[in-house]
Amino acid sequence: MILVNENVINEYVEKGWWGTETIYNLFDRHVKTRPTMEAIIDPLNRETICGGLPRRLTYEQLSKEVDQLAAVLIKNGIQKDDIIALQLPNTVEIVISYLAILRIGAIATPFPVQYREYEYEGLLNFVEAKAVLTMTHILKYEAARNFVNVRSKLPSVEKIFAWGKDVPEGVISLEQEELLMEDIERFQQKLASTEFTANDIFTICWTSGTEGKPKGVPRSHNEWIISAYASVDVAEFTEVDVLLNTFPMVNMAGIGGMFVPWLIAGSKLIMHHPFDLPTFLAQISIERASYTLAPPALLSMMLNNEAILKQADFSTLRAIGSGSTPLSPVMVKGWKEKYNIDIINYFGSNEGATYMSGPKDIPDTEQRANFFPRFGVVGYEWSTRIANRFQSRIVNVETGEEIIESNQPGEMRVKGASILPGYWKRDDINNRVFDKDGFFCTGDMFEIAEVNGEAKYYRFVGRSKDIIIRGGNNISPEEVEYLMQSHPKIAEVSVVGIPDEVMGERACACIVLKRPEETIELEEVVEFFKKSGFATYKIPEYISIRNELPRNPVGKILKNNLREQVQQEISPRLGVKQ
Repeated sequence: MILVNENVINEYVEKGWWGTETIYNLFDRHVKTRPTMEAIIDPLNRETICGGLPRRLTYEQLSKEVDQLAAVLIKNGIQKDDIIALQLPNTVEIVISYLAILRIGAIATPFPVQYREYEYEGLLNFVEAKAVLTMTHILKYEAARNFVNVRSKLPSVEKIFAWGKDVPEGVISLEQEELLMEDIERFQQKLASTEFTANDIFTICWTSGTEGKPKGVPRSHNEWIISAYASVDVAEFTEVDVLLNTFPMVNMAGIGGMFVPWLIAGSKLIMHHPFDLPTFLAQISIERASYTLAPPALLSMMLNNEAILKQADFSTLRAIGSGSTPLSPVMVKGWKEKYNIDIINYFGSNEGATYMSGPKDIPDTEQRANFFPRFGVVGYEWSTRIANRFQSRIVNVETGEEIIESNQPGEMRVKGASILPGYWKRDDINNRVFDKDGFFCTGDMFEIAEVNGEAKYYRFVGRSKDIIIRGGNNISPEEVEYLMQSHPKIAEVSVVGIPDEVMGERACACIVLKRPEETIELEEVVEFFKKSGFATYKIPEYISIRNELPRNPVGKILKNNLREQVQQEISPRLGVKQ
């Protein structure tokens, strides 16, 4: 299924941005040239996650299992362009599933393992999924049985496949399904007669948007490969690298930041799920990992915890990717000075906007924590291929005019070879998320940052919908959060707006303390900001101490949920009408 306009395809092919190689072609090349090399390794705690001992597969062994699953899918009526839902943990099975789906030209739509029928029932019906691939159980969740229980509400789903023991009635066991010679012949004939292109859709991933209707992001082989170049080039992946994947393989971080880069480089991929610090540290040591992903809060916590550091072996790690929230310059500098490990600052979205700050492009650790290279701007050269394969601009959301001066926040807009063609079956949204010049309106606020007289960096300011407007002044939550993260008592913080009848909104800082026994008062926070020279109107006027911050299944803070919770907590006692 090709969704991109033929004129766009021709333009990007002419420019050399897109090619003819599919993601499966990348895998098949390694199967043919390095068959006996280890390719994929299970989490150490696989037995706890879904049962069975951890598995280690070479490229050749992986290829055989991929063909086995692909043949089973074809035997059961699955063919090119059929949509297959996946609800799988980060084990070898999710890699086998993606490669088998690629093998037959079907389309994968992955769900986080935390999803239950409330979330996936609507999504399955929306994309008219023909089949489901899952496990009999994922931790304590009986996944396969759950799908069986709601099957009457899923008219398009013809087959449910599962790995594991005690497969419920109505589910095809992927460990017991036998293939006859005619099944193998049918599989080979089907492959020989099916045309595959790099412009066909491979996945439909899901955004964490606040709108009532689902927002599916269809992405082709070419779009995924372009996005993956960012990680491959900035982190300098080669076939000798050992990549430890800690992010769910359901969106940009897991697929574009690990799965596709692994196939481009021919590295070894170690799976990890769910995040468990002792297992994470053990995998780094045992597997001799050279690159991994970790959230900023975890990296700061580890760097300041001598007990953890004493039992860890980071000798083989050369780089760690991090992002989703602002990075602390102290943390980035600390990992470099203490362990000679480069922290790579990452900003990406399912829609295809990708920015990465690595040591080659931004060697200064403080600048790397704060800035991103201005990818997609003529006149600047960077270390990754993606930088010249899309365009970027910052736009004043009120006037629509492009911002070319430094330190003026505006909406980031992007256009090019990595950007989605439009949300799946959402013409109502697509008509307004692309501007008159064809640029995708990300909703992310950036500004141009000038260093040593050269305006070659971007700085992330925040989501436009999260901007707090106090008395006509815009407050960036990320800017406030960035400073608060350096407070010695604070482990995590998220800033949201509270309605105010006089000022419009006031800022509230939702704080998770490093030590539960500690306390922090608003006066202490205010004094901390004043000593830092912050504008008074940006200083939080309320604080809310919390045990944890609400997050979605892939770890992103749910600002809308937090905003509602805080409003219910604070607004009534202020007499504010909600």
